Amino acid sequence: MDEEQVRGRGGPARWWRHGPPPLRRWEGWGRAAPGAVRWPWRSTVLLTAFVLVGSNFAAHAQDGDRASLDAFARVLLVVASGLLLWRQRHPVAAVFGTAATAALYLGAGYPYGPVFLTVAVACFAAVVAGHRRAAWTALGMLWAVHLLVAHWLYRWLPPAGDDPAPFGQEIVVAGWVVAIVAIAELARIRREQWARERAERAQAARRRADEERLRIARELHDVLAHSLSVINVQAGVGLALLDSDPEQARTALSTIKTASKEALGEVRQVLDTLRTPGDAPRTPAPGLGRLPELVEQAARAGLTVQVEGDPPRLPPHTDLAAFRIVQEALTNVVRHSGSRHARVRLERTGGTLRLRIDDDGPATGADAGGSGNGLAGMRERAAALGGTIEAGPRPDGGFRVLAVLPTRTGPGAGGNQ
Repeated sequence: MDEEQVRGRGGPARWWRHGPPPLRRWEGWGRAAPGAVRWPWRSTVLLTAFVLVGSNFAAHAQDGDRASLDAFARVLLVVASGLLLWRQRHPVAAVFGTAATAALYLGAGYPYGPVFLTVAVACFAAVVAGHRRAAWTALGMLWAVHLLVAHWLYRWLPPAGDDPAPFGQEIVVAGWVVAIVAIAELARIRREQWARERAERAQAARRRADEERLRIARELHDVLAHSLSVINVQAGVGLALLDSDPEQARTALSTIKTASKEALGEVRQVLDTLRTPGDAPRTPAPGLGRLPELVEQAARAGLTVQVEGDPPRLPPHTDLAAFRIVQEALTNVVRHSGSRHARVRLERTGGTLRLRIDDDGPATGADAGGSGNGLAGMRERAAALGGTIEAGPRPDGGFRVLAVLPTRTGPGAGGNQ
């Protein structure tokens, strides 16, 4: 469910599942084109102001222990903060630049303070963007500089008369480094999880769209193939008898009118579900209860159909699939078989429905039995329910379609019908 759907239900968007908007914009750092990432002007200006003001307070608190802030110190503070403007487009350069500036600031003997926040922010951005090694290296270099300055180079660096730093201070520094890295790694892992979830949702949406298109294609094929076959046969009858038997030709035209009207109604139903996929259908989907109508339509096309067994009560998706399979099989008999007689046998045993459609042949073309989209559609319908389709010539001649469909479907079965 996306953010708009959650808001549409009257509740706030659950950003913690999919990522807050600021973190979503980080997707593609270090990989996207430069123009794809915005310049973080606002946050950089706020951080610069905070670093400058905070450094003044730190200087007052450490008055006498460290060198006073002069113009060069403030230039270093502005440079360290300004480098954060590139932390999204060039995170590696930003993290090394802030670390080098902070090291120079530290070596000049200026007060400890918020200048190290710029390194933490740049490190966080680099880790989240996937440049973990660069971030760790920059932090390690800064820590090494701190160790040299605090325990060895302090003799030759300002302020004059400085004493070596206590080693207990290094534990605190190490703790801060570990905390920064840990928080950045957690943010990176969570961002990657959000990216995977978004990719999975997009893939699921594409799969649902493909399944819906396939369902619509099957419905339209089954409806149009059957109706157009009836219309084609009756049009041929009407043309052949137009002069010799006008009454019979009129009957053929009436059959064409009825078949085309029924086809238009079913096509409208399919298009209605395509326009409003979440709404209930205006008319019930066809099922085996309409088998007599199907037999009557086949009779208009010159095919006599013998039905053995009574249509059982089935779940809606199974009922629709069974109807379409019988419809397609009879359509194939009309189009591809020289037989004018077909048999439909319905048999329900336990949780299984067996549909058998036979004709006596002979085939009238190379694609006898329907070797195109019709058989593929029947197999797809059966497979969506967990059933099977067997279709092929009979040993004694003719053609047989045997469908085995489960009648007890789970909660998600038949969703593709």
